[in-house]
Amino acid sequence: MAAKNQTSKKNAVNSKRHARASIGSERPRVSASSAHKSPLVAVIMGSQSDWDTMRHAQQTLTQFGIAHECRVISAHRTPSLASEFGSTAESRGLEIIIAAAGGAAHLAGVLAAHTTIPVLGVPMRSEALNGIDSLLATVQMPAGIPVGTLAIGKPGAINAALFAIAILAIARPPLRKKLHEFRRAQEQKIRAIELN
Repeated sequence: MAAKNQTSKKNAVNSKRHARASIGSERPRVSASSAHKSPLVAVIMGSQSDWDTMRHAQQTLTQFGIAHECRVISAHRTPSLASEFGSTAESRGLEIIIAAAGGAAHLAGVLAAHTTIPVLGVPMRSEALNGIDSLLATVQMPAGIPVGTLAIGKPGAINAALFAIAILAIARPPLRKKLHEFRRAQEQKIRAIELN
């Protein structure tokens, strides 16, 4: 019986070590189109269920050729990972973080508290309050720790990526040119609409 208990304890300890090691060694999902470059933008979401919405940010960044990484980090379920990610973001070459979360939606604020690079928050639509809870939790930051908050859901995901691109374009003329071209194409598309 004692031997059985010791074996159970050893298995539990090994299981905990494995869990810690897998969190630390978690590899970020890096955009395939820019896999040879270090990511400039991180797209972080609090839950895997947010990916259906946040893939629109990923697609927009890919469209502009921006090296980025996408991963799931929870402010509440993986607080030490969130803290570590925010604290090391700048030293790893990241220039902007896009953080999406729903409900209590503390992810963007937690990451912003650990870095001075811009953090853009995307509130996720929630069952309880249709995303209003997420919006208020993301936007109501205390003075001194800013989070640029976008719209709820898909429009916010796309605009967060475009906002990140606009920030990066300040010091990158070729990217600024791409952004101007994008805006012109968008305008031409609207001008071409004919209603019968």
